[in-house]
Amino acid sequence: MTTERSLVIVKPDGFHRGLTGEVLRRIEAKGYVLAALKILTPPTALLQEHYAEHEGKPFFEPLVAFMSSGPVTAVVIEGEDCIKGFRSLAGATNPTEAAPGSIRGDLGRDWGEKVQKNIVHGSDSPESAAREIGIWFPEL
Repeated sequence: MTTERSLVIVKPDGFHRGLTGEVLRRIEAKGYVLAALKILTPPTALLQEHYAEHEGKPFFEPLVAFMSSGPVTAVVIEGEDCIKGFRSLAGATNPTEAAPGSIRGDLGRDWGEKVQKNIVHGSDSPESAAREIGIWFPEL
């Protein structure tokens, strides 16, 4: 196993529903450490950089608009294989398909924009985690 860092974001839908504490509780219960945390309404430029790989795709602009629509909680977590572990803890991208016991399976709703309004984001690889943490937490 490898100790690593990952970026986790409680998205505007999760923040609005008061689920940040529950998400953080599950992260800590899994044994991961909260290394950095901030609450902000992300500016468009930050989100465009974060989602740059999707620029030009039909969902890019709606995703940036959704993510800038209200406060989010951005967290850097640390732990053994935490990237893979958190993605398992989060559950399938579509909350309807996410397994019971996962964040999205237990807390997600069947929204029209399932890929956008699915409570959390988690980095998908060590490379993505390093890039994303650099965008959201340049001071680290």
